[in-house]
Amino acid sequence: MPANLSPEYKRAEQAFRMAREPRERLECLKEMLRTIPRHKGTEHLQADIKSRIRELTDEIGATHAGAAHRHSAHAVRYEGAAQICLIGPPNSGKSTLHAILTGSKAAVGAFPGTTREPLPGMLHFEDIAFQIVDLPPISFGRMEPWMAGLLQTADAAWLVVDLADPECAEHVLAVCAALGQRKITLTDRWPCLGSERVSEVSQGSAVHPRPGVSPLDPLRTELPTLLVANKSDLDPGADEVSALEELAGVRFPAVAVSAKRGQVLEQLAPFVFGALGIVRVYTKPPGHPPDRTRPFIVRRGNTVSDVARLVHEDVARSLKFARLWGSGAFDGQQVGPDHAVADGDVVELHAR
Repeated sequence: MPANLSPEYKRAEQAFRMAREPRERLECLKEMLRTIPRHKGTEHLQADIKSRIRELTDEIGATHAGAAHRHSAHAVRYEGAAQICLIGPPNSGKSTLHAILTGSKAAVGAFPGTTREPLPGMLHFEDIAFQIVDLPPISFGRMEPWMAGLLQTADAAWLVVDLADPECAEHVLAVCAALGQRKITLTDRWPCLGSERVSEVSQGSAVHPRPGVSPLDPLRTELPTLLVANKSDLDPGADEVSALEELAGVRFPAVAVSAKRGQVLEQLAPFVFGALGIVRVYTKPPGHPPDRTRPFIVRRGNTVSDVARLVHEDVARSLKFARLWGSGAFDGQQVGPDHAVADGDVVELHAR
C-alpha cells in the first residue's frame, strides 16, 4: 500500500472494505479515487480503482429498463449469519450439494454449464442459518465476469471438486488461476481455524469484520476456503484428498462428502460456525425474559458495543453498561461496552 495516504482516503477505503452492495461499493471506489494522493507511488492503485469502477458501473447498468432503482442483475442480497459461495469446475456436484443442503430448486444436469446465474439458499444450523450461493462453474479461460463482485464480498468459499475425476488437480489449478486474475486468492486461513483439519477447530483467534479483505490491497480479496471433495461414494481411496492437494499445490481444510448420498454433509455447517467464529447473542429488556427466537450475530472478539450497534445505532451511542448472563462471572454481572461477548450470552442493555 502506498505511503502518505490521506485520512479521507483511508475512511473511504474502510467503507469499501465493509460495503457489500454493488452500488455502495461503487460510491466508495469513487470517493477513494477522488481522495487518493496523486503521485507515482499510487499510479497502479489509481489504475486498479478506475478499472473496478468501470466493472461495477457496467454491472449495475445491466438492469431491467425503467427500473425505479437500478441494481446489479447478479447481486445477491446478504442474509443469514454468513455468506458462503460454492465454486468449482463443471460437473463437480455443486448444484446437487446446494439443493440437498438448502432445499433449493437448483438445476442439476450431467453436462457442463447447468448453473448460469447465482442461486442463494439457506442452510439451517440450530437457531441460525448460513446463506449458500451456488455459482456457475469455473474452468480454463471461463469465468463469468460478475462472479468476482460476489466473491469479493462473501465470507468464505467452498471449493467443490469431483474426487473421482482423474483431472481433478488440474481443475483446482484452473479455478485458482481464474480467480487470481481477478485479485481473488483462495486461502486456508480462516478467522478461527488454525492449521488443523475440519474436526479440529481452534478455540481462539482474532476476528475481523471482513476477514477476506487483504490489509495490503483493498482491491484484493483473500477468501477463506473449504475444499469439499465430492463423490466420495465412488470410493476413490482414503488418501485421495491428500494426493489431490499435493498435486495441486494447495492445502485447504478439507472434507470428503457425497452430495448424492448425503454422506458427511452434517459436518459442513458446524465447520463454518466454528471456523468463522460465529457468536450468537440474545437480548432482554429489564424485568423480562430474553428473546431466544432471534439471536444477534457477531464474531468472536466482538463486544457488547457491537451487539448494541446491531440493535440500533441510537442504542449504541447511548449505551452506558450491560448486564450479562452466560459467560460472566455470575448471572446479571454488570459489564462495560468493551466487554467481549461469547456464544449464547444474554445481554440487557442500559442507556445513559
